[in-house]
Amino acid sequence: MTMGMIPQSIVGILLLMLLLVLLLILIACKPWRLCLSSSSRSRSSSLKIGGELERPLVSDDVDAHDDNNEGGRTYDIEGACYQNDGLLRAPRMEGLVHKPRLPPVSPHVTPQVDSLILEVVPDPVEDVSVGQTLKYSPLAGRLPDVQKHFRPENQIPNVKPGSQSSRLPESTAKVIDHQGSCLSLEVISGPSSGQRCSVQSTNASRVSVTLGRVSSDLLLKDSEVSGKHAMINWNADKKKWEVVDMGSLNGTLLNSRPINHHDPGSRQWGRPVELSSGDIITLGTTSNVQVNVTTKSETRIPFGIGMASDPMALRRGGKKLAMEDVCYYSWPLPDIQEFGVFGICDGHGGAAAAKSASKMLPEKLASILSDPAMREKVISQANAADVLKSAFSQTEASLTNYYEGCTATVLLVWTDGGKRFFAQCANLGDSACVVNVDGEPIKMTEDHRVSSHSERLRINGIGEKPLRDGETRLCGLNLARMLGDKFLKQQDARFSSEPYISEVVHIDQSSSSGCFALLASDGFWDVVSVKKAVQLVQQANEKEHAEGENPAEKTANVLLNEARALRTKDNTSVLFLDFDTKFRSSPCKVTAA
Repeated sequence: MTMGMIPQSIVGILLLMLLLVLLLILIACKPWRLCLSSSSRSRSSSLKIGGELERPLVSDDVDAHDDNNEGGRTYDIEGACYQNDGLLRAPRMEGLVHKPRLPPVSPHVTPQVDSLILEVVPDPVEDVSVGQTLKYSPLAGRLPDVQKHFRPENQIPNVKPGSQSSRLPESTAKVIDHQGSCLSLEVISGPSSGQRCSVQSTNASRVSVTLGRVSSDLLLKDSEVSGKHAMINWNADKKKWEVVDMGSLNGTLLNSRPINHHDPGSRQWGRPVELSSGDIITLGTTSNVQVNVTTKSETRIPFGIGMASDPMALRRGGKKLAMEDVCYYSWPLPDIQEFGVFGICDGHGGAAAAKSASKMLPEKLASILSDPAMREKVISQANAADVLKSAFSQTEASLTNYYEGCTATVLLVWTDGGKRFFAQCANLGDSACVVNVDGEPIKMTEDHRVSSHSERLRINGIGEKPLRDGETRLCGLNLARMLGDKFLKQQDARFSSEPYISEVVHIDQSSSSGCFALLASDGFWDVVSVKKAVQLVQQANEKEHAEGENPAEKTANVLLNEARALRTKDNTSVLFLDFDTKFRSSPCKVTAA
């Protein structure tokens, strides 16, 4: 009996131990996860941001297809295309592994001008492949915020024109000149903030402007923007500009109201909606585009005008650069048919002073030249030095920017009523102007950096503290002359707002060819010499242009692309005037932002 019971006890213990081992194996392997994984794959991954926003990450297959059509080319953050440049290629992501943070947006309103500056610090977009759009679930609470940040009165002033850059336009405004109407677009917030572009055309039925992240007219390097996100067309029947969502993944808002198809998953286009000046188009959640619509003047511009600009936002070791350049032009000046003004302001410490100065300078010039006696004096003497000096002096007195300043380069152009033009330039700072007449480039500006020889002579000759050998900055600035910076000028008398005034250049369209004027900020001249710029212009003018194209606009973009290819590390703006008689276009006045 005893011998028979012992084996049964051992068998029971062994069974208990076996069950315990199986239980431990079951807990360690967690086989129930396999059952849950299949259902979880059907749902998009989500990420909590700041405890409020849920962001499903969904691959945009349509945009990926667009990317494949680019023939393996790599795009940098500004949209430039480079062959076999592995260092600039955004890594292709397998699956949905990118989890970006939603960047805080801090609006800073500057009281000096009727415009809004948004400083946006987004996450590096180069971590996302070009063909991938990050989808964000709609958040009802964000709509009122957009209305607060962008008010109708914060629209681009009508003194400046142009665009594409359009700050006058690509500084990103795209100026489209059609059927008596001009459209200007500028990105005022988001990763591509500060971009502008411009184009002029005479065939309204064929005009369309695409907004998107891949091969678009207005290129937005924003992971929430689809490859082809929205389109703006001219409706010849209604005489109105209309915007339509192109089946984007994250939708399009117009003044905080959705205009995309009610079912975003279907990728169907929305219905066209009319645009007006002051409208704000929102693509995704962070990229906002401001709209300005103006009426085209019937007066024809007697020379070609092109503009292009780029903030070059990631050129300095990945450091984001705010767009502080402002380009503008007005031909003719209001109620003054014989005169026009073209200019660039490059801000430092912020864009407020540049925006204010670019608005004031044309207004002051128009006010001074509204006197018939003053206009007659300028035309008869062929010299506008007094007018330019007075405009700069009045602008400096009117500016209230104590801790911000800007360069200012102004080219005043006028005609004697015939085919002769006269050009005279005034400048402060290091944005430069060159006029090319009969193959001879003429420098129209003076460099006011502390390191320049002429400026060091001026500083050492005023009786204040002399500059030491090797000293290239005053109070941290490399410029000794500028508009604004009132606080620094109160602390150090070596700073000045007295402009350099050039000699007058005579341009006879009937007897000269290849005459042009080129204004550009220091971001361009830091990497491109005057000789190289002249060669690029000549090469661009030798190319044939399609009907309806603006050759001057093409040339401006050629010059900008050269600075981009040479890796300039500063905001870059180009304003190009071609006095060749075959390059004539109708004016489209748009203010640069």
